[in-house]
Amino acid sequence: MSFSNPSREQLKELLQQTKTIAVVGLSDNRERVSYMVSEAMKKKGYRIIPVNPNATEILDETCYPSLSDIPFPVDLVNVFRRSEYTPEVAEEAVKIGAKALWLQLGIFSEEAAHIAEAAGMTVVMDRCIKVEDSILLPTGKQA
Repeated sequence: MSFSNPSREQLKELLQQTKTIAVVGLSDNRERVSYMVSEAMKKKGYRIIPVNPNATEILDETCYPSLSDIPFPVDLVNVFRRSEYTPEVAEEAVKIGAKALWLQLGIFSEEAAHIAEAAGMTVVMDRCIKVEDSILLPTGKQA
């Protein structure tokens, strides 16, 4: 396995530079981890953009059916989909010019990482963005 996540310092820098997070697979069910994590990130000051073809609004934000449907730039794509779906998400993230691809805890794909890294994106896999943000930026985002 050749992939390794960015260092703690690189993750901190990534989170500090991130303003807009598109969340692929964000559920409108408050009991789902994707909802809880995204809600917490929104409270920390990130703009959360839900990507879910089965919803119109989540967390008081317009929900888009796919990354390509988002009509403005996105800094980071956070993925709550099973690993086998992540290469196509990575391809779409590259197309929209996102700077980073973050696969949540338990999600890992060498193929998705390769696609994103080949386009110059930062890739994080098998980590929870909320946990990392809490550890690295405990007092909130510093502008």
